[in-house]
Amino acid sequence: MTEIFVSTFVTLFVIMDPVGTIPVFLSLTAGQSPAKQRRAAILAVAVSFLVITIFALFGQAILHFLHISLEALQCAGGLLLLLVALELLTDNFDDPVAAAGANVAMVPLGTPLLAGPGAIVATMVFVQDVDSIGTGFGLGLGLVVVHLTLLLAMIFSIPILKVLKESGVLLITRIAGLLLSAIAVQMVADAVTTFIANANG
Repeated sequence: MTEIFVSTFVTLFVIMDPVGTIPVFLSLTAGQSPAKQRRAAILAVAVSFLVITIFALFGQAILHFLHISLEALQCAGGLLLLLVALELLTDNFDDPVAAAGANVAMVPLGTPLLAGPGAIVATMVFVQDVDSIGTGFGLGLGLVVVHLTLLLAMIFSIPILKVLKESGVLLITRIAGLLLSAIAVQMVADAVTTFIANANG
């Protein structure tokens, strides 16, 4: 149980990157009150946990039924993140959406940023190693702890906006857009590379 817990937590911590999520979270919720930001953080983490849990339990069946490969899922997630990144970089992010809070918390924060293809695939792989109640509990505990870490990282980052002026928020938005675009391009590139490797194999 301990081994799968540690493996799950460390792997998902690296993939979901709580520290790297902070600039994106702050930029997407910059116009909201601290209370709304906290609700957005909770909703994003809840959505991420729900999505990953669903794919952990039914992922293989869902993809098989829809005839979708993991590479296609990864490429789609990358393209979605790229659209959001371009909006952040060009000041075209819709204010009504950002003000609503729930939308940005679910997409792109909850998925595909947190519950992205990497986290989903890693969890599906760990599920295959579950052979007892103990290992199943360890996997579940790892998922819960890493999501609690994500939630704490976002909530404790909220006071940062109080010391930033408008120019600081703009800088964070640009950094978030740059980070998101890099993540998105890497996701698409990895998917294309896998497509080509499978085709040649």
